[in-house]
Amino acid sequence: MHRYKIFNGAMPTTAAQPKVTTGTAIKTMLQIATPSTRQIQLISWGFTLDAVPASAGQVELIQTDVAATVTAHVAFGVQPLDPNAPASLMTLSTTGTGYTATAEGTVTATRTFDANLVPGTAGATDINYFYQWMPDERPIVAVSKFLRVRATFGAAVNMTTFIVWDE
Repeated sequence: MHRYKIFNGAMPTTAAQPKVTTGTAIKTMLQIATPSTRQIQLISWGFTLDAVPASAGQVELIQTDVAATVTAHVAFGVQPLDPNAPASLMTLSTTGTGYTATAEGTVTATRTFDANLVPGTAGATDINYFYQWMPDERPIVAVSKFLRVRATFGAAVNMTTFIVWDE
């Protein structure tokens, strides 16, 4: 098994990790598409906001049966945490692994792995969230499914999010 980490933006090189606006309607900030030959086991995930939101928001980590239309990640953006690991087998495309959705698709089935309510009166510690599953409770995302970090805020705020998994 190999471990990988992905963020909701292009891999930083000469610039910092980009942050992405959430908007005011539900928006997929990051999506991982499992191929028909591989499932993944989640290790951790999290997000940070660059400011206290003007109104409450919900950030959720879910498995869906339908892809959002996203900016496609490239292989370089899916980081193996072991420098000797092979490239990830996740599907990279605008309806696969990517970030910053422009269309959500019509989701008919989900599995919720985690959800976090961010109050509009959040303090500095409320705008940073990190969760790591215990080994016996780590969710498994099935083959040919989509893992999404979705955000819904009443007023847009900038977000950086990540997911770590084994495949």
